[in-house]
Amino acid sequence: MTIRPLHDRVLVRRLEETETVRGGIVIPDTAKEKPQQGEVIAIGNGKLLETGERVPLDVQPGDRILFGKYAGSDVKIDDQEYLILREDEILGVLTD
Repeated sequence: MTIRPLHDRVLVRRLEETETVRGGIVIPDTAKEKPQQGEVIAIGNGKLLETGERVPLDVQPGDRILFGKYAGSDVKIDDQEYLILREDEILGVLTD
């Protein structure tokens, strides 16, 4: 199954953060916070203005992004968890 977000929404897969253990303390998975980095999987066609003009999104599939802790909506597709959020909920694009 595939999904295409509508308008200015973006489908994101959360990226797992690398775990660094200091002092031998292991943090269980249930106590970890959800990552705030993700990879853009799919994008919508852009925001539709009142004039009927469509503004394209600044992000593209494959971009690594930062987003707020409580941003977007969690969805599960084919046993894979994704996040759907609006473009204005994206804080930045990570570049190397």
